[in-house]
Amino acid sequence: MRILSWNIQWGRGLDGRVDLARIAEEARNFDAEVYCFQEVAVNHPGLAGMPPGQLDQVAVLRGLFLGYEAAFGADSDLPDGLGGRRLFGNLILSRRPMLQIFRHLLPWPAEAAVPSMQRIAVEAVIEAPEFPGGALRVITTHLEYYSASQRAAQCAALRAIADTGWRHAVSPRSAADTDAPFAVLPRGEGCVICGDFNAPVGAPEQAALTATHDAPALVNAWSVVHGAAPPAPTFGVHERRYVEAPACYDIFFVGANIAERVTGVEVDLGSTASDHQPVVLRLAD
Repeated sequence: MRILSWNIQWGRGLDGRVDLARIAEEARNFDAEVYCFQEVAVNHPGLAGMPPGQLDQVAVLRGLFLGYEAAFGADSDLPDGLGGRRLFGNLILSRRPMLQIFRHLLPWPAEAAVPSMQRIAVEAVIEAPEFPGGALRVITTHLEYYSASQRAAQCAALRAIADTGWRHAVSPRSAADTDAPFAVLPRGEGCVICGDFNAPVGAPEQAALTATHDAPALVNAWSVVHGAAPPAPTFGVHERRYVEAPACYDIFFVGANIAERVTGVEVDLGSTASDHQPVVLRLAD
């Protein structure tokens, strides 16, 4: 299984042009079964470079990835002043069936005079009979940029989400209620968390993700494959507007119970279709 994670900056490349077809073309080169995109916009004409005819980026991307199911979660949900909504969030596209979809709002502690916005983690339970529990939980997110304390709270929440999902997988609830909303479906014992963590690998706030609990620990997938080698940079590779030097902000964490299945983590360092680089995770069946 191949899973791609990419902060696409609403399709805006370093040339200033918003081009979702370019994003799709580059992403399809990886032939991933699951695509996790961050910074997907709906009805945001004010974003830099946004073409007026493609405001619903979820719909456009679904059209560019025919045969994929979609799960979108908006972290920012605002009025547009015309009776509609302006949405900004994360999108998962899967070639395999999505058994369940969860949208987890992450903590947003108040912090005076600091720019910030609500953040979300979108979870798709992907049908995967070859994985423990018959499914794989794929969670994608985009953490706060301006506040380390908010990122710390969000990382702790992500770990709690991963742990809770594993407990549901190993302790399934009763199927005695036959009403459709109570359907008991596989949750999957294995977990993948990916996205833009808005801080370099190893930042102190990420410690909550890899702490030892009674549930399977989370490990950085890069280290599983590459050991102590520094991770390839994913942000600031082609421009230095936000960072002094390139760094790895886009990370894959996997449950320790499936870590032995990680066979590769690769970064496309050549892409200029966004201000972040696409990252692909490879998992053995």
